[in-house]
Amino acid sequence: MNNAEIIQRTERLIESQFRSEGSGHDWFHVDRVRKMALRIGKYEGCDLFVVEMAALLHDLDDWKLTEAESQTGSKTKEWLDEIGIKSELALHILRITEEVSFKGAGIDTPVQSTEAAVVQDADRLDAIGAIGIARTFTYGGHKSRLIYDPSVSPVMHDDFQKYKNSTAPTINHFYEKLLLLKNRMNTETAKVIAEQRHQFMNDYLTQFYEEWEAIR
Repeated sequence: MNNAEIIQRTERLIESQFRSEGSGHDWFHVDRVRKMALRIGKYEGCDLFVVEMAALLHDLDDWKLTEAESQTGSKTKEWLDEIGIKSELALHILRITEEVSFKGAGIDTPVQSTEAAVVQDADRLDAIGAIGIARTFTYGGHKSRLIYDPSVSPVMHDDFQKYKNSTAPTINHFYEKLLLLKNRMNTETAKVIAEQRHQFMNDYLTQFYEEWEAIR
């Protein structure tokens, strides 16, 4: 099986599993991350096959979508084994998928390869800007969270479990994650793209608070 066939089979698998996903981590999110990762990857001189595979698979074992913490990476590993990717390459792809996620404001999430930097940036870009705002409120509704509660302050989590188990209102997530991502991009390409998306979120929050207080 050649690389193009492997990509096609993986795409079909992910689309079938994520098309109806309702938390903002649906197939279209995965496809956007894939396209952005390839866009960034072309400037970084990295292995685009690895980038595309990791982007397609990056949510397959995501903690936000599965309760089986002890099985992290299992579905991804099983798929890579099933389609016959060589062990060293499979390990590289698997490691990238494990390095993508944000784990809290006070927790470093370093990457070990250029490919991982590219995929992490692509995923984080999809968490900010207009689409990022839409996804944030979609996820908050999916988790039955309030939109905003002025009495609940944002928390800069330095513990992954506390970040993971947070039930804070959705607006808090802007301060606990989204507004931090601009300064956590790895590649120069992503940094440039993040600037405009970051400003869009700031403008949105200004409008939000003015409407909340009936000023506008």
